[in-house]
Amino acid sequence: MRRAARLLLYVGTAGIVVWLAKFHAAKIADPPYDYTNSFRFAWSFAYVSFLCVAAYGLGLPDLARRWRTAVGMSAAASVAAALAISVAQLVLGSALLPRFVVFGAALLVVPWYVACAALSSGGRLRQEGRDRVVLVACAEDAAALAADLGRNPERPATLVTVLAPEDARSTAPAHRPLADAAVGARASVVVLAREAQGDESIVHQAGALHETGVRVRTLSLFYDEWLGKLPLSELERMALMFDIGELHRVRYGRMKRALDIAIALPGLVVLLGAMGFVVLGNLAANRGPVFFRQARVGRYNQPFTIYKLRTMRPGHGSSAWTIPDDPRVTPFGRLLRRTHLDELPQAVNLLKGDLSIVGPRPEQPHYVEELTEKIPFYRLRHLVRPGVTGWAQVKYDYGASEIDAMEKLQYEFYYLRHQGLALDARIIGRTVRSVVGRGGR
Repeated sequence: MRRAARLLLYVGTAGIVVWLAKFHAAKIADPPYDYTNSFRFAWSFAYVSFLCVAAYGLGLPDLARRWRTAVGMSAAASVAAALAISVAQLVLGSALLPRFVVFGAALLVVPWYVACAALSSGGRLRQEGRDRVVLVACAEDAAALAADLGRNPERPATLVTVLAPEDARSTAPAHRPLADAAVGARASVVVLAREAQGDESIVHQAGALHETGVRVRTLSLFYDEWLGKLPLSELERMALMFDIGELHRVRYGRMKRALDIAIALPGLVVLLGAMGFVVLGNLAANRGPVFFRQARVGRYNQPFTIYKLRTMRPGHGSSAWTIPDDPRVTPFGRLLRRTHLDELPQAVNLLKGDLSIVGPRPEQPHYVEELTEKIPFYRLRHLVRPGVTGWAQVKYDYGASEIDAMEKLQYEFYYLRHQGLALDARIIGRTVRSVVGRGGR
């Protein structure tokens, strides 16, 4: 239902804009003109793109849980898109689209977006009630899974029953504790941790439940499908058991590199255009060097220098973990982070091949040394180019400790396991949503 809501939002947006444009061309314009053969046909879809990107960036239709929130998001998206197309017309000095189309669509999409948000919300509630999970695992794994399900799952589910492996084990033909627990809890999914998978009586009960329509998953597969990560307990065992796109699929690697360059070039243009504003801001509230340079570890453990606009006071920010609302950040630096302008110089790293648009977060060499000693297979994340954004960044709040690094590694291994253009596009989309919705650190 949520996928249907997204599709309806995008198709409906296109339908509204195209219908208004055709109506204007045939009934309002003097003289009437052939809409499909005019330059306005292409610009109609540019406006559709502005509307869809604004809606997605603000969280529609998925994140609007109340109708008031949906109305606010919908109105903000329509205003943002109308302003964007208006600025484009002003810069180009041409009436790309009639005001009837621009403002008419801005009004009509609001109720449509609210309706799509309501449809998505109804689908989410039904999905949350459908996936009821019975877990056979130790207490530590159960606590970790319960916490993860409460954060930001890819597919919402409820952990309804937890059995220790010894409690799920059958000791007689008529003794079926796992099957009875699953039936009693009306479970739709049974999840088996590693110890449970090695017990024949537990697997036999799970097989019988599977025949009745209950889905059965290993703990690793459940994390992969429902949570978008690999569980900590499985990292070492699973680390070598999947292909990595940049290593094993040459075509993907080349397409990914082409995408990096295609994004880096306009990024450099934006950076050059913003430099006047940055220099003036530095003089007013961020005295010191304009650029920040720092050593990071890249692909194949090769060090490189990352470039950003400086946001901290000179002499700070080179060693300690960065934290939210960091007191070392200057007033103008806070603005640069909130608008993400501080990231623009990384376009240079993209062109050089130090970074990719999507990949694991690039860390400082001394952190890499520490974490490699403490975390099994941590070095595998350096088999691919680090990224400006990544799956861990969009799935997990900003981390400032070794515990957070361990948590992010579980998401990074998921990315390595599923690396491909579809997942990259999904991450870029979520990054846009995060930037529009939350701002910078």
